[in-house]
Amino acid sequence: MSSKTGKPAMRSAAWRISLWATLAFAFGTMVVFAFLHGFVASDIQRRSDAWLSGEVEVLGDVAERTPKNALYDAVVGEVAELAEREVPNKPATANGSDDAVFFLQSGGDGALKLWVGAGNGEAHLQAIRAKNIPEDRPTDITVPGFAVPFRVASIRMDDGSQIYLGLSERDEQRVLWSLRLRFLVLWLLIVLLGFGIVFLTTHRMLSHVRRITEAASQIGHSDLDARVPTTKRNDEVSHLALTLNRMLDRIESSMHQLHTITDSLAHDLRSPLTAIRGKLEMSLSTITENEQAEPVVSAIDELDRLTDFLNKSLDVAEAKADALRLTRSVVELDDLLRVMIDLYEPSMSENGLRVRLQSRGPVSILVDSALLHRMIANLLDNELKHLPANRNLTIELHSEGSSAILTLEDDGPGFDPEVLLHVFEGRVKGKTSDGHGLGLAFVDAVARAHGGTVAASNRKEGGARIAIKLPLAMEQSSHIMVPVVSKSN
Repeated sequence: MSSKTGKPAMRSAAWRISLWATLAFAFGTMVVFAFLHGFVASDIQRRSDAWLSGEVEVLGDVAERTPKNALYDAVVGEVAELAEREVPNKPATANGSDDAVFFLQSGGDGALKLWVGAGNGEAHLQAIRAKNIPEDRPTDITVPGFAVPFRVASIRMDDGSQIYLGLSERDEQRVLWSLRLRFLVLWLLIVLLGFGIVFLTTHRMLSHVRRITEAASQIGHSDLDARVPTTKRNDEVSHLALTLNRMLDRIESSMHQLHTITDSLAHDLRSPLTAIRGKLEMSLSTITENEQAEPVVSAIDELDRLTDFLNKSLDVAEAKADALRLTRSVVELDDLLRVMIDLYEPSMSENGLRVRLQSRGPVSILVDSALLHRMIANLLDNELKHLPANRNLTIELHSEGSSAILTLEDDGPGFDPEVLLHVFEGRVKGKTSDGHGLGLAFVDAVARAHGGTVAASNRKEGGARIAIKLPLAMEQSSHIMVPVVSKSN
């Protein structure tokens, strides 16, 4: 995602923070529920086992005391039915019979002796035989035809018979299923509510951080008087804004001191140089012999070079400190290049150099026009000084996205390999250069001060190539930055 200015659109971290916080909360609550679910299931089963163990002992005691006559089956069966009615919330089957509890007594030979429950009991007896239920604790069995297991407790009688009391786990599973369903609904509501609260809180906090970032990004590009917005809340973000403003106060003070020092230095050095140059020009006007005039002219040229070196050194130093003072205005780069080429063309022709401009149309940029003039003059001076005779210089201009691209290519010897990597550093120059090595350093300083870039390389065909990228002039339209396109006459 990108804006029309070519910069990537900022993605808010509120979504990411809210997502991770919600995931952590959701996982934590799920773990807590897992422990709670296990505790509830264990407690329900413990209560069921206690009921089964108590009831099977009662049934065993009744069976032991009841005479083995015609009334035995009726008495024991009646007691077993009474035990069934003690089970709370027993859902009945479609035919009205109760299949939640069964009572089964097997004889000493293992045959079914007494049955109370749904069906004939044969399936239950087969399941009990297959499970081999111990007497000391209830056990789960699965009966064919029943989807839910039974929890069965047993007791052995003195006559060798075995009594079994079974309780369906259907009610237990129904309770646990209802617990899981209600927890899931409540869990989803709490997670969504928590996500919304975390997102709104985080988004509100980060929106203030974003405003601080946007304000801080503009400071230095326009002026150092602006400050980041603050709030009355005594929190970390408010302290961050106050700290940044105090830091900006110190930076502004340092920049003012730097400007004062450089202005004083420039004035203290330029004044005597200007005075010396004036005296030399006055003495030159009184000299009549050419032999005596030549040293004076040479001295004036050296003073001019020294003054230019002083100006460039100060500009490069200020640019590296991001303290270069700019007076911006919209400049038509195509027109400026044509004027500069017309100005340098006589000198170029005198040295046997041919200059060609390839422009794809008007390109407007917002720059300090004086610095831009000096930057282009430095580039053309470099070509004039270092390009051998009978060579070609091609200057190409076009716009690409939100940038103006200015490219200079020649068919000369190119940059020395050991110089190419440091060509934009101060006082770096080729072996044959008699300058101070500040020309391209000044070009780089001006480009960076305007938010642009500059790159140097050697062409495969031979020769040097310098590419400069500067931001196009922008106008605010519906809060969207739109490049200004100049119209041709």
